[in-house]
Amino acid sequence: MTTSHPEPFFTPTPQTAASSRIADFARHVGVDGTDYPALHHWSVTHLEDFWGAVWEYFDIDAETPYEQVLAEEAMPGARWFPGATLNYTHHALRNLADDDVAIIALDETGSGYEVTGGRLRCLVASVAATLRDLGVGQGDRVVGYLPNTPHAIVAFLAAASLGAVWSVCGQDYAPKAAADRFGQLEPTVLIAADGYLFNGTTHDRREAVTELARALPTLKATVLVDHVGLPELTSNHPRLVLPWDDAATRTEELTCIPLPFDHPLWIVFSSGTTGLPKGIVHGHGGVVLEHLKTLGLHSDLGPGDRLLWYTTTHWMMWNLLVSTLLTGATTCTYDGSPAPFTKPDVLWELTARHRVTVFGTSPQYLLGMAKSGIDPSTHDLSSVRVVGCTGSALPASAYPWVRDHVGDHALLASISGGTDIVSGFAGSAPNTPLWAGELSAPHLGVALAAYDAEGFPVVDQAGELVVTRPMPSMPLSFWNDPDGTRYHDAYFSSYPGIWRHGDRITLTGHGSVIIHGRSDSTLNRNGIRLGSADIHDAVERLPEITEALVIGAEEPDGGYWMPLFVVPTPGVELDDTLRDRIRDAIRAGASPRHVPDEIIQVRGIPHTRTGKKLEVPIKRLLQGTPAEQVVSPAAVDDPELLDHFARLGAERRSRRNPT
Repeated sequence: MTTSHPEPFFTPTPQTAASSRIADFARHVGVDGTDYPALHHWSVTHLEDFWGAVWEYFDIDAETPYEQVLAEEAMPGARWFPGATLNYTHHALRNLADDDVAIIALDETGSGYEVTGGRLRCLVASVAATLRDLGVGQGDRVVGYLPNTPHAIVAFLAAASLGAVWSVCGQDYAPKAAADRFGQLEPTVLIAADGYLFNGTTHDRREAVTELARALPTLKATVLVDHVGLPELTSNHPRLVLPWDDAATRTEELTCIPLPFDHPLWIVFSSGTTGLPKGIVHGHGGVVLEHLKTLGLHSDLGPGDRLLWYTTTHWMMWNLLVSTLLTGATTCTYDGSPAPFTKPDVLWELTARHRVTVFGTSPQYLLGMAKSGIDPSTHDLSSVRVVGCTGSALPASAYPWVRDHVGDHALLASISGGTDIVSGFAGSAPNTPLWAGELSAPHLGVALAAYDAEGFPVVDQAGELVVTRPMPSMPLSFWNDPDGTRYHDAYFSSYPGIWRHGDRITLTGHGSVIIHGRSDSTLNRNGIRLGSADIHDAVERLPEITEALVIGAEEPDGGYWMPLFVVPTPGVELDDTLRDRIRDAIRAGASPRHVPDEIIQVRGIPHTRTGKKLEVPIKRLLQGTPAEQVVSPAAVDDPELLDHFARLGAERRSRRNPT
């Protein structure tokens, strides 16, 4: 619990704050450009005025105007900008001059190439014409089985220009896992690569593409991308196969069809840890506005800037990465491992070489760099204005490391959001101070609150993350959920008319936000609720520990077991001395109540494919729930670890009940 107002870890200079785009926007609406709390308060108490101002400030180019900003505020079912027609692709390409660098394609070898604005328009026009010839029209689905390269961006923009609906996943997904997602959509065209790079290895995915195509009976064609230079295997494909070079080399004029504000743009999928992954549908208009606000104001992106964010195509950060184009800035794609063994600092090297202004990554990457002794400052990172970080809570220990090894000129912007809104709930901005271990503030237009067990808002006390007023990028629907029941139950069943996200947060008295992790994984020991992130932070600071996972499991006899699983750094074994150091670190960094019942060494911690620790599934495995009822192996980065944790749970139950 936070009861005092500590001094900020970082405060932007008055010049930096006043010269930012968010300060310019504040002045545009009549608010002091350096007073973020006042701007945020106005943005959520005058919701229609705020989003109308975003529309005006970024000069949204609608074919037909909107009738009003918010026709219906009730959640679910809020109706934004009725009457307006527009197209995402038009807005992504309109601010790029022919000679501007639109995309820089990079990979783990350090090589790369550039795609200019003019070249990107030509590619999109050609692929759009090809899709149209293959029978793709408004509302049809086009899916990608692709690594993070310009091909994925081109294919998405081409589909969106026609009013088709896009969905994509990376090629590290097995064909069945990809089919579990795409099969729900009944797609018309599949666009897939021959393979991808990772940690010095070229992964051949030609047979996987064939298997996936066979699992999608509605396909009319597969477009094959020659990414890693493997010969085409076309004889076994069930339907028409077309090389990417044929699809992308036509001379065509690009036409972007004006679409209703809520016309589906893309379908992103939940992690799918249980059952089939949920398809979350977002619309053209909501994404354009939300991403312009998030990238243009909070990340201060505009023409001349360059963003490099490590992501796979199936993580929502890929969608934000593409939307860099909306601001007129350059986006960087990256194919490969974030820290390949041949060159573990390659992302920093590329950031320096290409004068990246916004560098984005995950907490595990930053902690891994620190543990490995890698010093990014050996590269010239003077261009980096923002180091973005998301995926899980960023521990306080990472803040001084970034300051000391990237530079005190860079704002460390920890962000919390979700695939659900394909954006952020809270983060930072160029005119906000920063407290170590905390997110600076709720994002503009996000009516964020923490609710206690009785459903009342609280400050300086952990509670459920809720959003009390609608956002334009909240889902239009879930796919194959005609009456909206699944959508309602996912977010609105706890507090009618209020979005409950499933995270526990603290809104502090000084305006920041502390993320405690998923609410369904909160530890509850003797009636005292504890945040797992507090324990992970304390333990993962130790140089001997690579990663940690704490679980609180209720037991049939009424007991409560709170083990801590740790992955030691290479060459280190967990012994009693190290266990004592871990307990001492938890007492000092969290509290004596946070000290676990046991500390157990494991080979690894399982994550979703977007890097989130599987806290709840592991808890259920330890309690004896069969693995097939807990999590789909396709959703896990290392499925073999599931068996290991299931055995640990069985061994404990056997010891407690030997009969």
